[in-house]
Amino acid sequence: TLFNKISVSGGLSVAVGYPLDTVKVRIQTERSYNGIWHCIRETYKAEKAWGFYKGMSLSVSTVSLVSSFSFGAYRNFLYNICRLRYGTSDVKPSKVDISVAGCATGAVRVVLISPTEIAKVRMQTQKQSHYSVTASHLSKPKYQGPVHCLRMIAKEEGFRGLYKGCSALLCRDCHSFATYFLTYNILCDWFTPTGKNKPDILTVLLSGGSAGVFGWAVATPMDVIKSRMQVDNLGQRKYRGLIHCIRVSVKEEGIRVLFKGLGLNCIRAFPVNMVVFVTYEAIMRLAENLMK
Repeated sequence: TLFNKISVSGGLSVAVGYPLDTVKVRIQTERSYNGIWHCIRETYKAEKAWGFYKGMSLSVSTVSLVSSFSFGAYRNFLYNICRLRYGTSDVKPSKVDISVAGCATGAVRVVLISPTEIAKVRMQTQKQSHYSVTASHLSKPKYQGPVHCLRMIAKEEGFRGLYKGCSALLCRDCHSFATYFLTYNILCDWFTPTGKNKPDILTVLLSGGSAGVFGWAVATPMDVIKSRMQVDNLGQRKYRGLIHCIRVSVKEEGIRVLFKGLGLNCIRAFPVNMVVFVTYEAIMRLAENLMK
């Protein structure tokens, strides 16, 4: 069915982009790497290919749920905003309407994704040599998998530990999702010829990929802060909160620290969001045909 294909395509897009995400997170949270290639070399040298895929199972298993929730929330927010402003949902929403709906979507999804984000980041930054992966008699890592990681965080840090860094995550997703949906709609309008109601597949691919790039471009500074707050050691806490984390990071490493991983985010975002928006348009058109 279409929904099975959606789940598979979502899982594949995560699997393809996950190694880049691991490199991005390590660069953002550790000062020992001189750059992307240095991080890749050191990770492979110490942990082999497995080191790039730590915690991926949770992301693959939740990607369809998160995407469905995000796009469903966006459509509902946009529908209700148009009803409130114009008295009907059968109008073309303004750029402000789209931005507000995107911002609200980013805010509500934080509740859903914060636990999975912290488990992913903790797994990705957990160092374990290749030899300890294969030799059972050597010391085991603290987190033996994403679910075990969530259990350990809840046990050691309480329920609040699952939402560590959620203030930065909220800031990241609110303005990035506003940018994301606004960019997509603007580009679709630009590239769709006058008289056509729907964008063609090439327009959707280009607009979707570009929306992902612009969304991550504005999200990266808060993504850096979020990752640093989430890996901050509970016993030796370095950051007291969002503003303190920003101040300390910029003071120690300069303003450039806020843009660590920007290139990786944008490279990964284009192909992934091409698939996301093609899937989104396919579902919307299928739903419209079924309702006729």
